Amino acid sequence: MANVKVIIVEDHDMARLGLSVILGNAPNIEVVGMFADGQEGVDNALKLNPNVVVMDIGLPTIDGIEATRKIKAVNPDIKVLMYTSREDEDDVLDSFQAGADGYITKGATSEQTVSALTAVSEGAGWLDPAIAKVVLTNIRRSSDGVTRKGEINYKLGKNLYGLTEREMEVLALIVDGLTNPQIAEKLVISISTTKTHVHSILQKLYVESRSKAISMAMKEGLV
Repeated sequence: MANVKVIIVEDHDMARLGLSVILGNAPNIEVVGMFADGQEGVDNALKLNPNVVVMDIGLPTIDGIEATRKIKAVNPDIKVLMYTSREDEDDVLDSFQAGADGYITKGATSEQTVSALTAVSEGAGWLDPAIAKVVLTNIRRSSDGVTRKGEINYKLGKNLYGLTEREMEVLALIVDGLTNPQIAEKLVISISTTKTHVHSILQKLYVESRSKAISMAMKEGLV
């Protein structure tokens, strides 16, 4: 599997360094640049052509939302994961309207941050549960898939947490009450692989147990 090339655009030195360590220690992720200025982030994203830009919002010169808009206008294939402490509704919605592919808060764990970046790099979206409600209550899904003024056409529909197709299958079976051995038999996979999928699901949903995963899946319409 080829490395996911990432640049970090973050103006706080310690946050930038910490994030680079988290991502640098993850398998198949390569940090190819770090920048503290919004316009520098844009210029270097277009120059280095990373798979993913991890973008803070509060940046010098231009903010992360405008930087995202500029990157996407030139190269929409570059994925942008907003990485910020902001949970304000306007920031969240403006980020997605600018073209962001995911949004995670700085309070996320290292595992959750890596999961978010991996999901975004694979073309899935990612929403931090802390701000998911903001987006879910403001999305109006049009039947023709066209984004109109004031709307966010969030491409994953009900799968807003970056779950893979296989993880969605496993989650559905968890909701049906199947145990790990039963899921393994049903999907013709090993129990070890099943446990890995279950662990990933719990991480992505920010829950600690299968029962809470079931509750969230039902509440959010994931199955």
